[in-house]
Amino acid sequence: MAQKPSIPKGTRDFSPEQVTKRKYIFNTIQSVFEKYGFQPIETPSFENYETLMGKYGDEGDRLIFKILNSGDFLKKTDSKLLAEKDSKKITKSIAEKALRYDLTVPFARYVVQHQNEITFPFKRYQIQPVWRADRPQKGRFREFYQCDADVVGSKSLLQEVEFVQLYDDVFTKLGLTEVEIKINNRKILSGIAEIIEQKEKLIDFTVALDKLDKIGEDGVIKEMLSKGITQNAIEKIKPLFRFNGTNQENLQALRKMLQSSEEGLKGVEELQYIVDTIEKLGLKSATLSIDVTLARGLNYYTGAIFEVVTNKVKMGSIGGGGRYDDLTSIFGLKDLSGIGISFGLDRIYLVLEELDLFQKITLPKPKVVLLNYQDETILNKLNLLKSFRESDIKAEIYPDIAKSNKQRQKQFKYIQKRTIDFVVLDDDKSEEFTLKNTKTGEIIKGTPNKLIEILKK
Repeated sequence: MAQKPSIPKGTRDFSPEQVTKRKYIFNTIQSVFEKYGFQPIETPSFENYETLMGKYGDEGDRLIFKILNSGDFLKKTDSKLLAEKDSKKITKSIAEKALRYDLTVPFARYVVQHQNEITFPFKRYQIQPVWRADRPQKGRFREFYQCDADVVGSKSLLQEVEFVQLYDDVFTKLGLTEVEIKINNRKILSGIAEIIEQKEKLIDFTVALDKLDKIGEDGVIKEMLSKGITQNAIEKIKPLFRFNGTNQENLQALRKMLQSSEEGLKGVEELQYIVDTIEKLGLKSATLSIDVTLARGLNYYTGAIFEVVTNKVKMGSIGGGGRYDDLTSIFGLKDLSGIGISFGLDRIYLVLEELDLFQKITLPKPKVVLLNYQDETILNKLNLLKSFRESDIKAEIYPDIAKSNKQRQKQFKYIQKRTIDFVVLDDDKSEEFTLKNTKTGEIIKGTPNKLIEILKK
């Protein structure tokens, strides 16, 4: 007996109902992106190995799916290299390409490559799948979609304000309330690392701090110690683990803590502007809150950083992003500041499902189905079907001819299961057809033009 087929862990098949629900989220996000002036682009599913590697830190690099070179990829590999069994060195020689880890680095590559065709500031959105060799769990997959929006070519903090509003707008349209947009600034984290004299450990410090909600205070301290951050330095930052209060109170506390760090105070100043502006403008479904432990492990962030969660469902972040001043410089284009955010489609889907916010979603279906009982009338039916479709009426014909009562019942069961509103009953070869309203039971006989008129109403 043949083995039942399966799919790789961390990937999924989607039913028609699931695809329809996902499209609803896609379309909602896309409509808001375009309302805010963003334009769509697409990039390849895989990039050159060198384009992706080294852009996400050691943890990110480990999660990148590498694509083996075609042909006998080991034949061209240096035998000494194989004998060393150093996976990092070997990978470079046998994998010239890799699946994209996110949409931001490919976007930076796109900007540099097409810089002479772009009008700056450039506002782009991108909705495409990405891949990560992560451990699959609820809300975390190895293949998933990202819905990104970025602006490059502007250092204005108005972009940060607009992205907070954009998040709020999308979640309002999806009916999701009690959304919390957490915000911090990497300059603040750099300032903290500076005042505790651990600036050379900034990456290790931020990566560990970013895990506070996952592994707790003890876990963070343990990881920091393992990375060589001193116990004395950890004692100085312990107040961060229990930082609370209003946004204005937190800003005041940060200003006091970072008074000896110019970079840290610059970060506080930037946060102050964003918070003050949003407080004056107001939000509909979301709240903006400062979270000083928010670090977002990706190395390329340099300013404001965001993470979005919902307090209605325990799910982890459903969005995130931040300001990056140096990302395009890795591809040779300097002094081009950017900022971007991302929506976590799969987690948003699970949240909407759990909260029953998909109740208005209906599967695509034809408005009318033509029954099929006899060969003699098939050409008439196909001409009628053609007329319906030319009039932009969704229509189909049942493909198999019913030669018995059992087969006819099968056609009606198909109509019932798909909740079709109208059927064209099987007729003789006359120029008139019989249309039945399956909801009311009303039967109407008429020419194709008459039936089109009725269905259009």
